[in-house]
Amino acid sequence: MSLGPGAAEHLTPRAVEALRQAEVIVGYKTYIGLIEPLLHEKTVLSSGMRKEIDRCREAVQRALEGFRVALVSGGDAGIYGMAGLVFDVCQAEGVAVCDGSGQAKDSGEALAIEVIPGVPAFNAAASLLGAPLMHDFASISLSDHLTPWKVIERRLMAAAEADFVIALYNPRSATRPDLLDQARSVLLRSRSGKTPVGVVHKAMREGQRYWVTTLRNLVSADVDMQTVILVGNSQTYVWNGWMVTPRGYLEKYGS
Repeated sequence: MSLGPGAAEHLTPRAVEALRQAEVIVGYKTYIGLIEPLLHEKTVLSSGMRKEIDRCREAVQRALEGFRVALVSGGDAGIYGMAGLVFDVCQAEGVAVCDGSGQAKDSGEALAIEVIPGVPAFNAAASLLGAPLMHDFASISLSDHLTPWKVIERRLMAAAEADFVIALYNPRSATRPDLLDQARSVLLRSRSGKTPVGVVHKAMREGQRYWVTTLRNLVSADVDMQTVILVGNSQTYVWNGWMVTPRGYLEKYGS
């Protein structure tokens, strides 16, 4: 299930209901901390970074034992989240699951899975900046733990050349301090240095801060794994501190 940005007021009603119904809550310890007031009288299983597979296996095993389990994920579980890994684990380990309609494929017992959507990080970030995602956009993670840098670089080049607004996830960590600088260099091959860039840290959570800069002046030291960066396209502009990507309404219908 998806937590959205993390603050309780941005949880969907279905997510709150799923937490209420769950007997076992499984998740990354940082995300568990965001919903701690909702976890009374629950069995809570939390772990740190790089334990995603272990968490998925634990959640599946508890569900197979008959418990109602909520596997929590920040943002939207289907966008760089845990939803896909649950299906990967079930497929790899031969766990029978219901199909998309909730029906078992055969007459035997099957695990029922519900993917509960939430507000993804790029939506939360965009709402603070103004309206930077009003036109076509691409989302790219700079983490090279699971995706080779050459693949990431190729995707950055394609998105930049196609003039997409680009949402950058996982821009910098202690073990990857230079990847944002490398990504910036790639984007500058086909984007103006004056391109507006929005930087949002901990969107809609305690410690939130955000600002608008340019691609030329984007500084990697100011960001970390809890930061989302929105790089504008050739039409994106800044007005009164707001970052806006026009859809083209005024050009077509404004006369």
